[in-house]
Amino acid sequence: MKRKACTLLLGLLLTGCGGEEFQDIKDFIKESEQGLKGRVEPLPEVKPYEPFNYNAFDLPDPFKPRKIEPVKGGGGKLQPDVNRRKEALEVYPLENLRMVGTLQQKNVIYALIKTPDNNLYRVKTGNYMGQNFGLITDVSEASLKLKELIQDSAGDWSERESSLQLLDEQERKK
Repeated sequence: MKRKACTLLLGLLLTGCGGEEFQDIKDFIKESEQGLKGRVEPLPEVKPYEPFNYNAFDLPDPFKPRKIEPVKGGGGKLQPDVNRRKEALEVYPLENLRMVGTLQQKNVIYALIKTPDNNLYRVKTGNYMGQNFGLITDVSEASLKLKELIQDSAGDWSERESSLQLLDEQERKK
């Protein structure tokens, strides 16, 4: 009997705690719901799948590195000397190299080239740099000019002129 009385008393106490404490929030929710409409936009139409036939299996894959092979017979065609010993700056793409200054010794102007790993190299006319067999043709106080050999998908070589400009103080600090 005592147990039933305790349970009844506890139930009355809990009922007394559930008063009108959050009535303002309940009123706000009722007011907010009045202006709402339950309309949902329809889903977009699903277009049917159209298969595509890939017919370029005979073309070279543009994402695979090509093995550069010398042209047999030569015949005066433009081609790089693949038997030449590579220089240190031929490891880096030309766009990753920066010209940061110049030096002059015995009437020869040298360009100072900074690599992505912050090494500094001294180059002059006749040196090679970049991954496209870039031969340095001219070094001045403001720029460095070079000729690169580019191979197209058919295996033919063409010449392209490129240059590196001397960086100003702002760009050197980067």
